[in-house]
Amino acid sequence: MYLAVTATPMEMRALERVLDPAVHCQRLVTGIGPMETAHVLTSYLCRAGILPDGVLVFGIAGAYCLADGSGAAMLDICLAEEEVLADFGICLAGAIEHFKAPELRARNRFELDAGLIDRAEIALRHQGITCCRGRFLTVQCTSGTRERGALLATTFGGLCENMEGAAVARVCTAFSLPCLEVRCVSNLVEDRDHGQWRLKEACAKAGAAAAHVLASLARQMPKDRTP
Repeated sequence: MYLAVTATPMEMRALERVLDPAVHCQRLVTGIGPMETAHVLTSYLCRAGILPDGVLVFGIAGAYCLADGSGAAMLDICLAEEEVLADFGICLAGAIEHFKAPELRARNRFELDAGLIDRAEIALRHQGITCCRGRFLTVQCTSGTRERGALLATTFGGLCENMEGAAVARVCTAFSLPCLEVRCVSNLVEDRDHGQWRLKEACAKAGAAAAHVLASLARQMPKDRTP
């Protein structure tokens, strides 16, 4: 059984509205931001009698406006290949530097499970859903200007940004759990304009994508592991 993790009740409701009742999964709403996410998820796993087979974190994201016109567009489904703590380090006027001294042991990059990513992409393709794959950036402050977004995208080669993914990936590493991240683009990272955001639609699409992936993963579980 997999654990479905998201930041807000709104995102979890989007999954629950479309998830097949026959698909059993654990569910956890962590709250917003990497600190709250790490705390709530760690506490949940420490209390769990049996650990889940893996963790699926899903929700919305902001896509970077890349100079070459590539990248994700509004309402695209995206799969994370790697998570980076993008604003962890030294903030300079026009740059961000991560701590490099080995003795600091400052880890800021986390790979997600390649096998799960491939399986998720196949499951979505079978539903006629195309998706983007790439590096996600986790931030504590969402980018409110195109300039800030461009800095992060250029520095780290980011596809989109969120506020929880790296925390989930880090906790999963500690518990030796495979981790998968599925998000839908709710807005472009540009000068802040809520009128251009499509939160409800993105939540619905993220929930539907997560439901398809969970159903596919459940079908692939050994029969003796199925509840």
